[in-house]
Amino acid sequence: MNADFDILLAGGGHSHLGVLRQWASRDRPAGRIGLVSAEPHAWYSGMMPGLVAEHYQTRDCRVGLPKLCAAAEVEFIQGTLVALLPETPELLLATGVTLRSTWLSLNLGSLPWLPEQTDDGMELLSVKPFADFIRRWQQWQEIPESVGIVGGGAAGVELALAMAGRVPSIDLFCADDLLAGHPPRLRRLALRHLQDAKVQVHEHTPIQTVHGNTLVGEGQVRWRGRRLVIATGPSPLGWLRESGLRVDGRGFIEISPSLQSRSHPHVFASGDCASLPGAIHNGVHAVRQASVLATNLMRASIGQPLRHYHPQTHSLALLADGHHGALLSWGAVAAEGRMLGSLKDHFDRRFVRRHRAES
Repeated sequence: MNADFDILLAGGGHSHLGVLRQWASRDRPAGRIGLVSAEPHAWYSGMMPGLVAEHYQTRDCRVGLPKLCAAAEVEFIQGTLVALLPETPELLLATGVTLRSTWLSLNLGSLPWLPEQTDDGMELLSVKPFADFIRRWQQWQEIPESVGIVGGGAAGVELALAMAGRVPSIDLFCADDLLAGHPPRLRRLALRHLQDAKVQVHEHTPIQTVHGNTLVGEGQVRWRGRRLVIATGPSPLGWLRESGLRVDGRGFIEISPSLQSRSHPHVFASGDCASLPGAIHNGVHAVRQASVLATNLMRASIGQPLRHYHPQTHSLALLADGHHGALLSWGAVAAEGRMLGSLKDHFDRRFVRRHRAES
């Protein structure tokens, strides 16, 4: 294939979905544009707990990338990225194919942090990539066993509530407070829901090592079992640190408010793979960055001034409670209820519907 592009979009994350939708509904930048993704579907992260709880079917929770790309007159390339040369810039795929472009946009997401595992005595199931998570979770469900979950953030809480009743027992391990950084009332509500669901919550219990069928934290045995879900905070893709792009202390790409790399301005980055002061790593910012990113790729290609992305101080969080309800967090405010679950369902289904090419 001819590997030269004017613009390359690397990754099928929430930001790039918004870019494609905007370009499909109005003028796209001139020239040849491609999107490369390891999977033909983009999964909406907010619906994963509902899928685990069997409130959704698989088809409800994902967007077909080839159709959306076609609607935006963007070439879809299925392949796994293994390296980046930012000066050119060039992307190297696992197949050995090299893709070159004038402008490059990275929306690659992140992976959960993994504890050290000394052998294969316990099966670890990471919540990302989503396609692999769902496939393996469904395999687990054929013969349910007790499950441990590492991660006391929103993902860990939602998955624990979604899995409750589908496995014999659940133990949830948090390195800090449960839902640290959220309002105290939300923590109390979540703890009550978890208690009602018979989930054992272990706060201030960091896990460092998986040895055989044993979880070890701070030199103590914390749990024994054969199945462990990893829902920890984000860690960057390992090869990004070796790419030559400027990264922060954790390995995420440092970007300016225009969403450009601080070291290579012809490279843009958004979502979880990027580091911008004031923008925490969650799907909310990835979605909101899409409009600015789409506009800036257009403007950059014709030499016009770029827009800035300004993170909001507070982000609305809606956590599924496993029973069609939801918990709400907004600044210092927290609430719960079935109506909030209906609101979350409406928002989630609308996101997927808006990004499908047939809609």
